[in-house]
Amino acid sequence: MKMTFRWYGEKDSIPLEYIKQIQNMSGVVTAVYDTPVGEVWELDKIKRLKELCDKAGLEMEVIESVPVHEDIKLGKPSRDRLIANYAENIRNLGKVGVKCICYNFMPVFDWFRTNLHYVQPDGSVCLSYSEADFNKLDKHNLRLPGWDESYTSEELNGLLAEYKSVTHEKLFENLVYFLNGIMPACDETGINMAIHPDDPPWDIFDLPRIVGKEEDYDRLFKAVPNKHNGITFCTGSLGAGRFNDLPKMAAKYANRIYFAHLRQLKFTNETDFYENGHQTSCGNVDIYEIAKALVKGGFDGYIRPDHGRNIWGEDGKPGYGLYDRALGAAYLNGLFEAVEKNK
Repeated sequence: MKMTFRWYGEKDSIPLEYIKQIQNMSGVVTAVYDTPVGEVWELDKIKRLKELCDKAGLEMEVIESVPVHEDIKLGKPSRDRLIANYAENIRNLGKVGVKCICYNFMPVFDWFRTNLHYVQPDGSVCLSYSEADFNKLDKHNLRLPGWDESYTSEELNGLLAEYKSVTHEKLFENLVYFLNGIMPACDETGINMAIHPDDPPWDIFDLPRIVGKEEDYDRLFKAVPNKHNGITFCTGSLGAGRFNDLPKMAAKYANRIYFAHLRQLKFTNETDFYENGHQTSCGNVDIYEIAKALVKGGFDGYIRPDHGRNIWGEDGKPGYGLYDRALGAAYLNGLFEAVEKNK
């Protein structure tokens, strides 16, 4: 496996030089953030990111993410042009040595938490989810943590209205159409597509969600068997669904998992949870058994410590501070080294 670290480009508060100092860190996971969704990324912008990473001694082999335009998910007539643009992005990324693209197919919201600043008893700060807080939201005048600037109320309500006619089956058909449209570009470049699971893995605001459990992956691989069609195995997203057996899924799909987001959840009841330190003992996700299953299954992809806490007074981007993710990387490095030596 290769250990990586999310980096939000030149505006990230965490410099590449700090990331490089984390032991066994092979590279960063990044993207072009200033191009509208659906448009082709300028090759010069991609090369600029690559040069910055190279200068810091870090690889840029994973992109997270190339967003999928809502028109593709909705199956609108404009989707063919947008899919062609997406394929061009794949080709451009292949020119600089990218090996894997993480993406998602979630309508409107690509993640959801009810609190971005949940304070734990020890004073650390993290993301959390409360069913009671979710039920208090005004579905017609949404004010969502982390999403207030993503859409105007008019835009958001318009999108939600458009999805009223999109069933689970139709959304799945649109995903298959999208994948079949970009697989030739993946075959040309050797780039693997790694779909991120729905977060959380159930319908929200009456929007269909189709990538959140074992049978969803079975169906997807049957519909698009091309080996470039793979998974981002996110333990936090999948783990939010207590119906998921993560070690079993890690073993079953190890050869189709190209990217793994390893993070911890601590449930406070059947529905509510907060995101904790990465160790298995810190929550309900068995990171140790997942690591064993991945290694035993022959996993040879990329890993990153995901959604850390803000600790030691750090006022970082929620989920993406430096210190706790660095601790998470150290824990995961030790865990995988031990598992691999005892394989």
